[in-house]
Amino acid sequence: MLQRTLLALAAGLLLSVAFEPVAWPVVVPFAVAGFVLSTRGLRARSGWVPGVAFGVAFYFTHIWWMRDSIGPDAWAALSGIEAAFYGALGSVSAVLQRRRWWPLWVACAWVTMEVVRSGWPFSGMPWGRLSFAVVDTPVAPALAYVGAVGVSLLLAALGCLLAWTVRASGRERLIAGGATVGLLALTLLPAIAPYELEQTGSATVAAVQGDVPGPGNDILYDFEQVTQNHVDATIDLAGRVDSGEAPRPDFVLWPENSTASDPFSDASVNAGIRAATTAIGVPVVVGGIVDAGPDHVLNQGIVWDPVTGAGERYTKRNPVPYGEYIPFRKYLSGTFGKLAMIPRDMLSGTRVTPLDVAGISVADSICFDIAYDDGIYDQVTRGAELLTVQTSNASFIFTDQIDQQFAMTRLRAVETGKWLVVASTNGISGVIAPDGEVVATADPRTRAVLLEEVGLMDGVTPGVRLAPWIGRACVVLTVLGVLLGALPYRRNPTTAGAEPAPAEPAKDEVLT
Repeated sequence: MLQRTLLALAAGLLLSVAFEPVAWPVVVPFAVAGFVLSTRGLRARSGWVPGVAFGVAFYFTHIWWMRDSIGPDAWAALSGIEAAFYGALGSVSAVLQRRRWWPLWVACAWVTMEVVRSGWPFSGMPWGRLSFAVVDTPVAPALAYVGAVGVSLLLAALGCLLAWTVRASGRERLIAGGATVGLLALTLLPAIAPYELEQTGSATVAAVQGDVPGPGNDILYDFEQVTQNHVDATIDLAGRVDSGEAPRPDFVLWPENSTASDPFSDASVNAGIRAATTAIGVPVVVGGIVDAGPDHVLNQGIVWDPVTGAGERYTKRNPVPYGEYIPFRKYLSGTFGKLAMIPRDMLSGTRVTPLDVAGISVADSICFDIAYDDGIYDQVTRGAELLTVQTSNASFIFTDQIDQQFAMTRLRAVETGKWLVVASTNGISGVIAPDGEVVATADPRTRAVLLEEVGLMDGVTPGVRLAPWIGRACVVLTVLGVLLGALPYRRNPTTAGAEPAPAEPAKDEVLT
C-alpha cells in the first residue's frame, strides 16, 4: 500500500502542474493513469487510501492561492473536502476495474466525481476539472463539440487507456495501445475542423478596469474610491469619444464590486453612476452589491441606461460558501477564521435569460460563475449573442487564482463559440475571441479601458447542447457499474481490459 500511496501522491502533484502557474496540460492523461494504477487490484474498502492521497496532493497544491488570500483555515477545509471526493473515486475505481471494458467505466466515474463536486456540498467547487487545463492546446476545439464535460471524459478515458496499456501484455497491449491512439486522434480531430457559429453583427464594447487603491487586495480598503475610479475612467472615455479619438461603444462593462455599497441607497454612488452614463451616453453594466433586507445582499450586474436609469439585472448564481455566505451561520459566524468579515449572506440568483443591453443579448456571469456550467448554458441556449464576465478578484490579485480563472474564461469562449468580454477591478480584464485568442488585455493593478469591436454570434454549439447529457449519462453508467460490481461476475481474461477479481490484498501489499 505504501508504493500505491506514493504513486498516487506523485500523480496528484503531476495533475496540479497541468494548471496555472505551470500550465503543462500534456500531463493530464499521465496523472489520470497514475491514479488508476494506484487503485487497481484493490477492494473498495482500501481503494480510498490512494484516492485520498491523490486528492490531497492535487487539491492542496491546486488552490494554494486560497491559503494566502482567504486564509489557511479555509484553504485546508476546502482542500480536505475536495480530496475526499478523490478518495470516494478511488474506491469506485477499484470496483469498476474488475469489469470488462473498465477504462470506459472508470472514465465515466471520473466525470461523475467532477459533476458531483461541482455542485455539492452547498454550491460545490468546480476548480480543477480536467477540461479546464486545455485552452491553449489542440484539444481546445473539442470544447465546442462536446463541451467541458465531454472534454473531461475524453481526457479521463485517455488516462485510463494509458493505464491499461501499461498493465496489459502481448496482444492485449497492442489492442490497448491502438485504442489509446485512436481516442487521441478522435480528440484532436476538431482541431482540423473547428466548429464556428454564424456572425450576425458586431458591437463595440468598453471594459473598464478602475483599479483598487491602497494595497490592491482589499476591495473595502477604500470602496468609495473604487467606484470613483470607474466613474472617472468612463468619463475620460466619453471625453475621447466626444473629441473623435475613440469610437462610441454600444455599452460599457464595469466589474463586480465596482460599487461595494448599494447604488440605490447610497446617494453619492448613485450620482457617480448617473454622471458616468450621462457622459458616455450609452448603457453601463454596473457591478453592484445591493441590499436585500437586514440579513442578505445580492451581487448584481445592473444595466444602467443614461435616460431610464437602472433596468435589467443579473444576480450572481453561485455565491461562494464561507466567502460570500456562511452555511450554518449560527454555529460559525464570528468564531472561525475570517467569517466575522461576512455580516450578511449573499443570495443566489435564478435568472436563466440573457440581459438586453443596448439591444444586444448578453449572457452575463459574475466572478466564480464562470466555473459553473448551468448559468452560461441557460443564457446561451436562450439567445445570447455575446458573453460578459464581471469579476473583482482583488482578494486574489497577488496569486495564481487570477490566471486560473482567466483560463476558464477563455475556455467558455471556445465552448460557446462566442466573443467574451471580461471586466475586473484590477485584473485580469480582457477581450476574448471565439477561438480563445486574447484580443486585448489590461495589465493587473492598473486603471485601463479596453475598447474593442466584437462579433455577435448566432446559434448554439453542439458542446453546450451535449455537455449536460454527457454528464447525466456518466452518472447513470457509474451507478450502474457500481451496482453490477456488487454482483458475482465471471470474466474471460482474454477480453480487453478484463482480469480476474483480485484477492484481498495482504497487509504488506505493494504495487506490481
